[in-house]
Amino acid sequence: MSEDIIKKPKREPIPRPVFEGMREEKRAAPREEDPRARAERRAAEIRQHLKGDSSEGVDRFYIDPAVIPDGWSYEWKRKTIWGKEDPAHEVELMRKGWEPVPATRHPEMMPKGNWQTIERDGMILMERPKVLTDDAHNANLKNARLQVRAKEAQLNQAPDGTFERDDPRVKPSIKKSFQAMPISEE
Repeated sequence: MSEDIIKKPKREPIPRPVFEGMREEKRAAPREEDPRARAERRAAEIRQHLKGDSSEGVDRFYIDPAVIPDGWSYEWKRKTIWGKEDPAHEVELMRKGWEPVPATRHPEMMPKGNWQTIERDGMILMERPKVLTDDAHNANLKNARLQVRAKEAQLNQAPDGTFERDDPRVKPSIKKSFQAMPISEE
């Protein structure tokens, strides 16, 4: 009876043809994560990101001065209007020294993803050396004071054929005072 059993030769696997530019897959397909576990993990990430965040009454554009590097200033600048970019405005910002703050510097300010810059509601966070920002602020302050002086001089001038402005009956009374604006605690 043992002679009746015919031993079959062991067959070698037939090699698959490999075409040029094609590589052979050597690892098993990754198992898909359990949907419930993935949902719980993602919810935990989002909760951590939103911790202590109640959108009502929160300034979405507040930047903690402690995170701004020494010698630099941060400002939010317009990126889009109604979803449309303005390249001429971007060139003007670059000309004045503004550059986008990289999202890698402050990852807590952007949601998970491959973000290059920090953007919110059509605005982009930009930086430039603080000395340039101080120079621009001083120039704006000087221009504002010049405009006030020009209007005061204009008020004190009298058209031909009218009373001189030195007459107390028609002399304009300009009063100036400076005080802090009240800020509500609400």
